[in-house]
Amino acid sequence: MKVLVIGGGAREHALCRALSHDPDVTALYCAPGNAGIADVAELHPVDQLDGDAVAGLAARLEADLVVVGPEAPLVAGVADAVRARGIDCFGPSREAARLEGSKAFAKDVMAAAGVPTARSYVCTTPEEAEEALDAFGAPYVVKDDGLAAGKGVVVTSDLEAARAHAASCERVVVEEYLDGPEVSLFAVTDGTTVVPLQPAQDFKRAGDGDTGPNTGGMGAYSPLPWADPKLVDEVLRTVLQPTVDELRRRGTPFSGLLYAGLAITSRGVRVIEFNARFGDPETQVVLARLKTPLAGLLRAAATGRLAEIEPLRWSDGAAVTVVVASHNYPGTPRTGDAVEGLEEVAEKDEHAFVLHAGTRLDDSGRVVSAGGRVLSVTATGADLAEARERAYRAVARVRLEGSHHRTDIARAAAEQAAAEKG
Repeated sequence: MKVLVIGGGAREHALCRALSHDPDVTALYCAPGNAGIADVAELHPVDQLDGDAVAGLAARLEADLVVVGPEAPLVAGVADAVRARGIDCFGPSREAARLEGSKAFAKDVMAAAGVPTARSYVCTTPEEAEEALDAFGAPYVVKDDGLAAGKGVVVTSDLEAARAHAASCERVVVEEYLDGPEVSLFAVTDGTTVVPLQPAQDFKRAGDGDTGPNTGGMGAYSPLPWADPKLVDEVLRTVLQPTVDELRRRGTPFSGLLYAGLAITSRGVRVIEFNARFGDPETQVVLARLKTPLAGLLRAAATGRLAEIEPLRWSDGAAVTVVVASHNYPGTPRTGDAVEGLEEVAEKDEHAFVLHAGTRLDDSGRVVSAGGRVLSVTATGADLAEARERAYRAVARVRLEGSHHRTDIARAAAEQAAAEKG
């Protein structure tokens, strides 16, 4: 089949890399893509938020399947426009994508479906926000109701900071703080059948030890050796399937990738948030471990045939990804700096690879930074310790002036796993 991927970040590079390894994919396109994706897919310019433009491009390329990567095009209804042209599309409709586009809508769906989540208030005035902050107390959790590129959430013990974030949002969700480790679990669904992938954990804070400002994600790993082996089955039963069933009951079936951000609290699993697409940087490690060909899985979801597929196959090993970010990220990033050492990684690191997030080619053909998160350096290994060591060895080869990365991605999990092995 011919596949068109929409987007231009590391998530889309991970998707394109996996699709390029699928023998059923005869042609692979990406729009708009980036400097790294150009190595595995043919790039085309497009306005990602213009459904007609995306559908027109897919038709011209005679694509059999369109995969919409980022959340903004999904919330804008791009998948609807593609399907209206009679082209299979992996990604939820505009209505179903409200699960990510509106925190308040997601809370309403969860309440109707009986999905365990944090208690919350939806606030539209400073007075309502003040009452909610007072009701829950510190630490305060304040979420912009709309899309905020992974940076619309403030978790703080500083009441003034919580008030300021609430005031900056038109509509805000204030909720109780959930204790315990966080887990990301993706599931592919056709609106009826739900197929969970393997869980991952990401790192949101910019600095080691979970210090510094919130980011879109500084790294991730999979699997989670500390998690209950029954976790995926439990989340499928109590969270994923009930949510998909409720959306279908409402007449807005969710077809695509349902992402559950979870807290494993002292009182059980709770949903922190839903996303309507693959998460970044967790996609990088989850797809690195998936052995089942990706194109057939995504097309089965897009065509309502997910119940017919074989059980997913996974590698026994582990994967770790480390994000290399540009100077000043997550503030206004510096761009245009040369990215060097990529060929060295390709030549010397058999089990590591670099996924491009914010890159472009300059006029002389050099790879330069073009965003805040520039690269996701990813590696696989027999266990987390080996995957981690390989990832950081590859990171050390990459040169980007002023860049920064965390040095502790997956360290605690790897140490815990090693200690339990004895």
